[in-house]
Amino acid sequence: MKFSNQHSMYESEHTKFIAELKAKNPGIEEGQRAGRALLWDKAPTTLAEQDTAAASRVRQQAYVYQNKL
Repeated sequence: MKFSNQHSMYESEHTKFIAELKAKNPGIEEGQRAGRALLWDKAPTTLAEQDTAAASRVRQQAYVYQNKL
């Protein structure tokens, strides 16, 4: 969708805020990448490790809060 020339230079308040934040803290993106790597990016596992993990799982009962009597 093409906007008219009148709206081509529009910049929202949110975009301005993010641009100012990045200008004040130039290392913020590297910190975000480091946090993502720490929490989400995992090393690939081998097939042997996957088989071991699958074999060591304990089967969970259908309703975990009910004890078998």
